[in-house]
Amino acid sequence: MKLAILSRNTKLYSTRRLVEAAREHGHSVRVLDPLRCYMRIASDGFQMHYKGREIAGYHAVIPRIGASVTRYGSAVLRQFELMETYTPNTSDAILRARDKLRSHQLLAAQRIGLPATVFGDNPDDTADLLSMLGPPPHVIKLNEGTQGAGVMLTEKLSASKGVIEALRGLYANFLVQEFVAEAKGADLRCFVVGGTVVAAMKRQAPKGDFRSNLHRGGTAKGVRASAAEQEVAVRAAQVLGLGVAGVDLIRSDRGPLVLEVNASPGLEGIEEASGVDVASEIIQYVSGRIQLKTPKRAGGKR
Repeated sequence: MKLAILSRNTKLYSTRRLVEAAREHGHSVRVLDPLRCYMRIASDGFQMHYKGREIAGYHAVIPRIGASVTRYGSAVLRQFELMETYTPNTSDAILRARDKLRSHQLLAAQRIGLPATVFGDNPDDTADLLSMLGPPPHVIKLNEGTQGAGVMLTEKLSASKGVIEALRGLYANFLVQEFVAEAKGADLRCFVVGGTVVAAMKRQAPKGDFRSNLHRGGTAKGVRASAAEQEVAVRAAQVLGLGVAGVDLIRSDRGPLVLEVNASPGLEGIEEASGVDVASEIIQYVSGRIQLKTPKRAGGKR
């Protein structure tokens, strides 16, 4: 298999592990910076170049597209798709997952458990909006924040209104959610590959914080997710169209609730905590999904 990995940094742990795993399984692999890929789009075919040379003949591409380059990176990935290169996470699926409001609407429509969430635009509606959610504490999240950034906990109604007013003044898009106290600052990251939870870890927030992200000082240990938790994680990934996903759940009195579905989940924390070779799981899934035929050459007639 001739494999491309879209990543801005070859030294990142997740990128390095995918390269190592691909080579261990006998595949040819190359890391491509999505911002150095450029495209020709025409009715007679699709063409892409990288640093002055044509990109062609890849059987599969694994996207590791950071939030800061979502727009351009997804366009590059879509060009690969139009050139008939397989990807476990399509450009549309990544865009669905990156938009928290959209992903929550899609998941709720399929009756997947979520913390109650409200969203509104006009300042005149703030009081009624919060009444739809219920009394504080409230969790306020930027719509496209990552790794716990842009997530705030307000314990009084006046604080919720103040934060919302400030965010609206910055023209920021955000959601407000109920605070699930029984989770006690812990969540569960389920790593889904091809419809199976291949690894899971429990993350615990540091003292004085409610965010369990490892980038925020949280700790992690490998666990086995329950059958119900695995089912919810797999369904959430499938609803958003992701073959590879990190699904973050919290354990509540009413069952597992989905916090977020990550389309480009990091491998370092989950591999260290669980001891599972997640990179190899991804490579084997991708290689099993493609038919080893020569893709159409860039710029060829369609």
